[in-house]
Amino acid sequence: MRLLRALLPVLVVFLVAGCGAGSASSGEGTTGAEGTQSRTVDGLQVETVAKNLDTPWEVAFAPDGRIFVTERPGVVRVIESGELREEPYAEFGAEEMGEGGQLGLALDPDFEQNDTLYAYYSTETDDGPENRIARLLEENGRATEQETLLSMPAASIHNGGRLAFGPDGKLYATIGDVSEASLAQDRDALAGKILRINPDGTVPDDNPFDGSPVYSYGHRNPQGLAWDDEGSLYAPEHGQSAHDELNLIEAGKNYGWPEIQGDENASGLTPPILHSGQQTWAPSGAEYVEDGAWADSLMFTGLAGESLHRVEFAPGKPVEVARHREYLGGEYGRLRTVEQGPGGALYVLTSNRDGRGNPAPEDDRLLKVTPAGG
Repeated sequence: MRLLRALLPVLVVFLVAGCGAGSASSGEGTTGAEGTQSRTVDGLQVETVAKNLDTPWEVAFAPDGRIFVTERPGVVRVIESGELREEPYAEFGAEEMGEGGQLGLALDPDFEQNDTLYAYYSTETDDGPENRIARLLEENGRATEQETLLSMPAASIHNGGRLAFGPDGKLYATIGDVSEASLAQDRDALAGKILRINPDGTVPDDNPFDGSPVYSYGHRNPQGLAWDDEGSLYAPEHGQSAHDELNLIEAGKNYGWPEIQGDENASGLTPPILHSGQQTWAPSGAEYVEDGAWADSLMFTGLAGESLHRVEFAPGKPVEVARHREYLGGEYGRLRTVEQGPGGALYVLTSNRDGRGNPAPEDDRLLKVTPAGG
């Protein structure tokens, strides 16, 4: 698989018979009028939208067509009219430290009117490493940090890092246990949690714990957030040497780390709706797709597992998994996140330059996946 990845930089597998199954490639690679690499494989067209990225972590879409990509070493890049701009869109105090650095990015729901974005990043302080959620403002085509909304603990591993606005207009964030498992069970600590704040950084009145940004706890290292069309929140989470999880998140619930994992149960603890057993997914970004070729599916990416996952649920039952399949099967290496862009295409970031991958020439990449002929 790694030889194939080195030889065929743009390759995708879509339809497989079941979870973990492979699929043969087909089609010849082509180069479009603007030099965009594309390939038709198993009824899908896959294009390399951007290449030579430095450990990209998040992709976000602006209403005007721009695509923002964070790079973990400390910058936000922008793609305009199909071209990756050389100069950074934003560059502030983010510092790469192990799994930390420039991580999540979320556009304000009113971005067109207020030019506001939110970033999750790691940095060094006099008191040690720190994760921050910051508010950014765009002026003259660049964004600068205006205010730190929340400061959190940090470490070289288990920093979480995803930011997303929920359908309720609140800003959600994932943070791992920063390598101290006991913090996940401490409701007074921010580590090992999913957090919920107002866009101005204050705590919503209807949060489950009075005066606290903690929305759920007992998490090891969640890195994805996705809501279905009924408002159910899903979060993939890294397990300990396998037992990776997909959780249905509800306010105030305890998801068990480090007390339980996998199929284990205990009073007052909420088990996952799906887990990897003895396999390793190392799940990261997630997206719930409501229409198109992947309608009514939760998609999430795998790093160590090097796969794109599709989870379908029983009608009207957000906790009942009806089908789980894996795609890509090592063809692109480590996959960091997936987002649905304008027109319904899926955009996938690779993460082969993060120190744990085997980068191919011109990695890392942003890939666009659409049905062939669609």
